[in-house]
Amino acid sequence: MHRATRLMITAGLILGAAGSLAAQSASQDGRASAKDRIPPTTERREAARLRDVRYQIGQMERLLEGAVEHGAAVIRDRLRALMPADMLLAENAHVRGFRLDGYGMFFDVEVPSLEGTLPWSFRTLDQNDLDIDNAMRTLRTFVDRAAANDINLQQALKRVELQVAPITASLDTTTSSSVDQRGTPNPPLAASSSPDPILSSPNEAYRSQVREALVDAMLEHSRGLNLGVSEWFTVAARRIEDRSRLVPPDNEARTVVMRLSGADLHAFLAGEISREEARSRVDIREF
Repeated sequence: MHRATRLMITAGLILGAAGSLAAQSASQDGRASAKDRIPPTTERREAARLRDVRYQIGQMERLLEGAVEHGAAVIRDRLRALMPADMLLAENAHVRGFRLDGYGMFFDVEVPSLEGTLPWSFRTLDQNDLDIDNAMRTLRTFVDRAAANDINLQQALKRVELQVAPITASLDTTTSSSVDQRGTPNPPLAASSSPDPILSSPNEAYRSQVREALVDAMLEHSRGLNLGVSEWFTVAARRIEDRSRLVPPDNEARTVVMRLSGADLHAFLAGEISREEARSRVDIREF
């Protein structure tokens, strides 16, 4: 009986030890599993930093897209003041941003064409030596002689003249030489009567306005990018190649690269230099 009791006690001790070891092992496995699920503090901070960088890049992408649309709207308003035609973007602008280690921020901007046929049609006629003003005078002479009593035709021609007159006047003024065919210098026009030169080169006016809007966005909305003083903020704008066939080809299309150093950007954001000074420090090159 005494021996049996010792065996039972021994067996109990062995089972207890085995249970304790199993519990300890399970506890260690649980802690290891939890450790695998939760990254170290440094990794969590890096993940949060990358998430914030991606967010700020996305914000800048949308701001640059809005800058392109704003530039198009400015040109559209200028054209509306000269002609009844409307100018629309062929499609939306597309922007992709990248953080480049050792360099800074780079944004690729695809600029859509400004779609509208009326100003380019008049420009094409002018380039082909088809004088619109002479054509209108010929039509007026014909109508006056052959259909002087046709009120409807007279009114129709008058409506055409009212729509074409400001456009042809702008084209004549912006493309004429300072010396007329007789060699006599043309008198200078008053500043108040000078037409908008946009019709002489609509594509160039559009590119210039978009470039100005992109530079403004770079200066005014880049604080969240946290650019280092030794880094660069670069925006490369180029035309979308998938162009509508209705839009005349832009043979002067090129890529415009705008680059600003982090040191100059920090100086502007800190109020150390003016907006005009910061704009002058933006390196703009065309390729």
